[in-house]
Amino acid sequence: MSDLAKNQSLASKYLERFKQNTTGHYIGGEWTIGMQGKTFDNSSPIDNHYMGKIAEGDSADIDAACLAAAKAFPAWRDMPGAARKKILHKFADEIEKRAEEIALVESSDCGQPLRFMRQAAVRGAANFRFFADKAPEARDGQTLLQPEHTNITLRTPIGPVGVITPWNTPFMLATWKIAPALASGCTVVHKPAEFSPLSAAILAEAAEAAGLPAGVWNMVNGMGEEAGKSLTEHPAIKAVAFVGETTTGSKIMVQAAPTLKRVHFELGGKNPVIVFDDADFERALDAVVFMIYSLNGQRCTSSSRLLIQSGIRDKFMSALENRVRKLRVGHPLDPDTEVGPLIHSSHLDKVMSYMDAAREQGATITVGGERITDLGDGNYFQPTLFSDATSNMRIAQEEIFGPVLTALTFEDEAEAIAIANNTDYGLAAYIWTNDHARAMRLSQAVDAGMLWINSENNRNLPSPFGGTKMSGIGRDGGDYSFEFYMETRNVCMAHGTHKIPVLGK
Repeated sequence: MSDLAKNQSLASKYLERFKQNTTGHYIGGEWTIGMQGKTFDNSSPIDNHYMGKIAEGDSADIDAACLAAAKAFPAWRDMPGAARKKILHKFADEIEKRAEEIALVESSDCGQPLRFMRQAAVRGAANFRFFADKAPEARDGQTLLQPEHTNITLRTPIGPVGVITPWNTPFMLATWKIAPALASGCTVVHKPAEFSPLSAAILAEAAEAAGLPAGVWNMVNGMGEEAGKSLTEHPAIKAVAFVGETTTGSKIMVQAAPTLKRVHFELGGKNPVIVFDDADFERALDAVVFMIYSLNGQRCTSSSRLLIQSGIRDKFMSALENRVRKLRVGHPLDPDTEVGPLIHSSHLDKVMSYMDAAREQGATITVGGERITDLGDGNYFQPTLFSDATSNMRIAQEEIFGPVLTALTFEDEAEAIAIANNTDYGLAAYIWTNDHARAMRLSQAVDAGMLWINSENNRNLPSPFGGTKMSGIGRDGGDYSFEFYMETRNVCMAHGTHKIPVLGK
């Protein structure tokens, strides 16, 4: 039996329960199919076949979840950090026990190659362990001395929070948001993306097995237009953390405004990778290919714009074309697959629409550009490379969110900066050069929340993660996460020596 066949057999075993039973909500420590019992069908991007029914939450379900989170908040807030740490480490243990199941289910549900989903499950556990260890110190602040006063800052959890996660790497991104919220002492209502809902149910089961008190973490499936909107508008929710499209983020900001909710947005990107003539050629080539074609190009930090200096353009593009043509597109459960099917047929149509946009505006489709039909009925698409593009074209301005790279040429440092910044987005940037002074200049000149020098996307959990401009608001990671999920309180204590102004004496 081949490795693919073995993985398919094991995945079928894990997926059978989802096909046989409606995947419900987890509210107040109980599983439910919702107040109205409405459902929607879930399908796999591998073949667009039925994978089961998902409970479709409405405003009543969201209300029940929010009230459960509000009821559980005081006890969870007041629990010592060391006790929360113990529970969250158990949570991580449960994730690790089920890492293979999570990877196989998620790969089947969202189409990402198994080689990446195995890493996502492990990283999810690492997220919980990292923030579990920080839970005892989450409330700690600073001591600020004055001659006659001492100021002490304290942090307190903000309250019940809403977490809305995307479909591209749903499990890992859910843990990235939920772990610091729980470590800080907040309670959570989680709405997973409707296109890839299954791993959220496993996460809820892991929470239950870890002994998380009822109501501390709640999960409601459903559509953004009703369940998501009800969550962002609910008065019991004090903050909303959202990962997804920029247009959705702007709608959530409007919905949250009447209740003055705090918002944290990780939104879209059109990230440049800038390769100078003096770059390490092979390492830069490896990084360029990896950072757009891994995870099917469906991640916010993908470097979807290649800015290549004219001196090495022809050599680099020739090598790049060769690599893109050799990318292995196939079944996501095949260990050899490098690019799997796109998440949904509607998203495939969106990506395909940019092929027409490229032709209409004069760019060249150097590699790819077509739907793949010989792999069955799934949402398979050829990895694509655009050349002869200019910075004002749609393919260089808009987030395609697929395995599609747009190549642009620059002459010097000033032009590279101008092209890199010529976008509404500002999430990430990648710079390849052996001139360290140039690297430092660009790290200040390129408008992005995160920059990697001579590296692909390398995550460091304590470091800030987030973007500028239309790419988002706020930062994740380490204490940056706690700044969002917690309020800072200042306590000023007098030494008993300062002079108090006297009036009316």
